Amino acid sequence: MGKIGCTIDGNLDDSKFSEPMPWIGIYVAAASAACALAMAIDVLHGLRRRKLWFPCNFFSLNATTLTLLAVATKLSVDLNTSMPRRQDQLTKLSSAALICTVIANFLPSLGLMENTDLLMNIMALGIFVITAIVNIGIQLATGVIYVFSKEHIALMFLMLILLLLLISSALTIPTTKYYLDLKYNKRYKLANKECNISYTCKTQKLKDELMRLWTMAYTSSPHFVAGRLATCTASGGFCLLSTVIYAQAMLRSYFLHSSFSFCSGESEYKWSTTLILVTHTVAIGVGTIAPAFRWFIAINFQCPKKTNNACKLTLFKVENYWIHILLKWKECPLDFRICGRHGRKFAHKTKNKLLDFCIWMQILMVSLSKVVRVISTFSVSWLLISCQKATRMLKCKNVVSSHDIESQASLKPDLSHYVLHLEGEEALIDLMMQSNCDVVDKWIGMGKKEQPKHLIRFLEKVKSSPGFRGVHEFDHAKIPSLDTEEPPNCWALPIVTLTSIAIALPDIDFHLIKELIRSVYEGLMYVKLVEENLDSRKDLVYIRKAAELVWVEVDLCYKWLDIDLRKAATEGQNPKGVLEGLSEKAKQRFVEFRKKDPNACLKDSPSKWPNNMLAANCMYRVCQTLLQSSDSKAFENSKTMFDRLSTMIADITSACLTNLDRVISMQCHHGTIEERAAGVRSAILLLGKAESFLHILRSQTLPSSAPDQLGKIDHWRSHSKEVDYPSCSSSSPSNFSPTSQSSSDLYLTVD
Repeated sequence: MGKIGCTIDGNLDDSKFSEPMPWIGIYVAAASAACALAMAIDVLHGLRRRKLWFPCNFFSLNATTLTLLAVATKLSVDLNTSMPRRQDQLTKLSSAALICTVIANFLPSLGLMENTDLLMNIMALGIFVITAIVNIGIQLATGVIYVFSKEHIALMFLMLILLLLLISSALTIPTTKYYLDLKYNKRYKLANKECNISYTCKTQKLKDELMRLWTMAYTSSPHFVAGRLATCTASGGFCLLSTVIYAQAMLRSYFLHSSFSFCSGESEYKWSTTLILVTHTVAIGVGTIAPAFRWFIAINFQCPKKTNNACKLTLFKVENYWIHILLKWKECPLDFRICGRHGRKFAHKTKNKLLDFCIWMQILMVSLSKVVRVISTFSVSWLLISCQKATRMLKCKNVVSSHDIESQASLKPDLSHYVLHLEGEEALIDLMMQSNCDVVDKWIGMGKKEQPKHLIRFLEKVKSSPGFRGVHEFDHAKIPSLDTEEPPNCWALPIVTLTSIAIALPDIDFHLIKELIRSVYEGLMYVKLVEENLDSRKDLVYIRKAAELVWVEVDLCYKWLDIDLRKAATEGQNPKGVLEGLSEKAKQRFVEFRKKDPNACLKDSPSKWPNNMLAANCMYRVCQTLLQSSDSKAFENSKTMFDRLSTMIADITSACLTNLDRVISMQCHHGTIEERAAGVRSAILLLGKAESFLHILRSQTLPSSAPDQLGKIDHWRSHSKEVDYPSCSSSSPSNFSPTSQSSSDLYLTVD
């Protein structure tokens, strides 16, 4: 019997070794398509947001994209597979061009990385690029690549330049982050002072504050800073050059047949090389868009008018932030005592020589980038001048409307001193004033398209209920507790509990119930925002979680802790029966949950009880309060009780949402420097969504002049002048539990 993999005569049978190669080619094409798709999404995202520097939100430098790139460019590192045909040789070239394109696309993403991640990712990319360059060189020497030699050499050189530009940018990012963060904090104080100026309209005050904060956050965003560096501009030019080199090679190979002599035969990848070539070409074309736009826009705002002055010496100045981190490393002594004195002296001198070389290389790369920018400016100056002439012609045609535009612009605050820029970026101020002045109005308009229509109609109820009485009416101190201690309230849990009771009422039109659920659903999204931002001590995390879990069941299944609320509506003869039934079931659930976990109520704080116990306790107290405070008409008429519950829900929701102005301001100034621009943008969209119902709420009188004391529902109740709601104070003591003597001693002993 012969050995596995051997022929009868003992030789290795390699006839099937190449059979999987076409499938490997499909795998390579799929990875290339994934890269193309990610870069295309970034382009579409940038166009949609009018960010023509195209931030890297989907295709950034990380382990996933590096793995995809390694798979997509497998053919460039394949040393011994025969590639005889035209498409085979072009696929080798397209792999090299794709590497250049991808490196240029990675540059802005450096701003979003922490220093450790930045170092690791740059090292990984460097190893990959050096490996690709060495492998292509070996293939040129061995003859695997036998055409397009000049193009390969040019692309290898561009790969190395682009890698050095990437490293140069990475060395600058930590310094620019630190510097712009300092400038942001100083300007933030100035913005706060300007926002204290009296405004007749509170919405306009908030809008102007957001405009200032957006300008600061956007221009100091490390993502944007990395995208506008001189090295990023140069990388866009080199990326465009690599695409031109690849394009001319492809066109020449197909249209000038006499210039090339391709071999006959077939590659082991067979038909899959054509598929790889197509996906590579698409990826290169799509990937060139973003770097090319960054290159063009950067040279446009650097010298849009005075191209003749582009050779000024100041344009070639290497600012301190480029080499600051290298100088800092040079000043740091080597702290080790393994070697002797002469060894440490040699290591110290070697370190200084190495860092001197790095500083020299950094200055060289920055100077090269600025030279590329100047040459590019001269090269496209004719196009810039043509665009300026066309713009002036359009302005002349719109002379009638220009006065209105100027009058509108004069009403807007001057944001020029809120543009945070680096040394040598003074032209950025004019660019931001031209292109970014209406972004806040645009996003507010986008937010208005997503206004919570059901919630706005629902909150109209507060106009008929002055003083937010529902905040006090849902729970009362004289109601006996289910344990010796009482957990605090959050905004969401009473809303969810009251909604559950409303669903359980008999003889209510189901359309009204569905409308209530839609309104509460929209309201809870904003309530959640308020509670997450204002619960700084995280005291109510468990209670908020309980509200979320209960609401999911109520919203989707019309159930409260597995109790069918619609079934309870059919079983209850009147609202009083429903309230008594839910109260008793809540008490039973509390007892059951406590038996399962006897130590649940012995925890540090009642706010950390299990979710089910918190929900049951709230339902019991709300039902008992309604039973004690409602009149006979509400007990007999479900519609009257439903209207009362709806008003209470609207009051609690409205009281909570009066804190939304604070939340909008807080979202603008929290998190790291990388997150600020996104935070301000979400705050602007939130203002647009909430503007209508905020106008309704501002017509109400708040119970305290200090808004920071009204962030939590218990604070609201304690700072309100209305200690006892009238309907409950009119009730006789006999209506309450006979065990009640004082608010501190009222509780039920549960075995």
